[in-house]
Amino acid sequence: MMEIKGKRALVVGLARSGVGAANILSSLGAEVTVTDKKMGEQLEEYRQKLSPTVRLSLGGYPSSLNGTDVIILSPGVPLTLDLVVRAKEKGIMVIGEFELAYQIMGSQQTAARRQQSVIANRIPFLAVTGTNGKSTTTMLLDQMLQKAGFKTLLGGNIGSALTEEIYKKVMDKELRVTRKNQNAGLNASLDFVVAEVSSFQLETIEEFKPRGAAILNITPDHLDRYHSLNEYREAKARIFMNQDENDFLVLNADDDEIEAVHRDKVSVNSRRPRVFYFSRKKKVEGVYCADGQVYANLPNAEHGTQRLELIKTDEIKIKGVHNLENAMAASAMALLAGCSAEAVREVLRGFSGLEHRMEFVRTVHGVQYINDSKGTNVGAVLKSLEGFSSPIVLIAGGRDKAGDFTQLRPLIRERVKALVLIGEASERMKSVFADLTRVVFASDLKEAVYKAKDRAQEGDIVLLSPACASFDMFRDFEDRGERFKKLVMELLP
Repeated sequence: MMEIKGKRALVVGLARSGVGAANILSSLGAEVTVTDKKMGEQLEEYRQKLSPTVRLSLGGYPSSLNGTDVIILSPGVPLTLDLVVRAKEKGIMVIGEFELAYQIMGSQQTAARRQQSVIANRIPFLAVTGTNGKSTTTMLLDQMLQKAGFKTLLGGNIGSALTEEIYKKVMDKELRVTRKNQNAGLNASLDFVVAEVSSFQLETIEEFKPRGAAILNITPDHLDRYHSLNEYREAKARIFMNQDENDFLVLNADDDEIEAVHRDKVSVNSRRPRVFYFSRKKKVEGVYCADGQVYANLPNAEHGTQRLELIKTDEIKIKGVHNLENAMAASAMALLAGCSAEAVREVLRGFSGLEHRMEFVRTVHGVQYINDSKGTNVGAVLKSLEGFSSPIVLIAGGRDKAGDFTQLRPLIRERVKALVLIGEASERMKSVFADLTRVVFASDLKEAVYKAKDRAQEGDIVLLSPACASFDMFRDFEDRGERFKKLVMELLP
């Protein structure tokens, strides 16, 4: 574990993750400087959240790394950045904010162990990655664990940075794991850390070893950062690189890219985790769907049976094929982590979904408006379009992430009656779809909503699912989704 007190740390990237990393390092006695290429006025929101002991170096990165002991990267900072390359050449430790959180959790338990003779091993992490569905699956898993009576800490690529969550909620407590059968007098704080992990975060892990991990799906994404789908797939596969036979890995049995990961990375590893699956199409060891019923086929299932009828698919509150997969993945992880089947069922029956992910906004003149602003890549939009049988007026476009829009052609032809395009990618998208459906441009989201309204009839769907990043016109996908909802709510009834 990294020693922190007295170390000189450079945090690269002042945003949510940078603030969390800087504050927790400072609280543990490190000398912290945060650097960002943006100017101070662009970062005022984050500057205000920093501890007063943290120094700033803004408007560009430092030319000298003399005296720097460790560099912490925010997820958006690429490993190809000149500062990072120079640091590695000098032998300076370079890790990501997520890895820092993992190491701090371990080091705090080590400190506690010196004070307590009775203490369990490292608090287990349950980690979820994939191109799409990560946040929904992670939130489902966290709620299932809590429903079963476990104490959890939620963070990573969902909500707050994990370092921030530790800083706020855990650092002032003894970090020890509880078990149901342990002495009731054991003063404990957590059973699990539940984390959503992006490919960017996985690039910079070293020791991270989750007790349970899941890869939901792999489709082309972030190809503006990765040179190929294979490179992107390699980043996702790092989630299990330190796992062993004491850990478990949940994979999508219906995904060809994940099958390649299993073939090339998991099966050839002598220290591989126990592998389980989820599937909409076939019976697997794990969780699967057949004839409108979700089954759990897992070791030590309730009542000594291997094949447990978990829930009927129409009882699951969140709808769509993608959400069925998310529900099965979360269920598999929860059951393997020790949740009861009833706790899993209760959450699946009650969980209504997350904002900006196939979120119903309003019905106006018989037209449903759906906010899927989190549909930032082609794979996500494919799953969204699959979920509807009614005609769709699709609002799409934004900053191109080098996605393969041609994969959308069959569903655009079959289900999209009109396509309203915004943002930097609009011309490229028109060239791909103009022969399939009516395509119109809009200068901004407000114009897009009104043009979609004019082209929709009773019984249709107006769907915002952009297949692109938001940064050309919005702060992030949440900002885009909030503006869409506001515009829809302003439509006259």
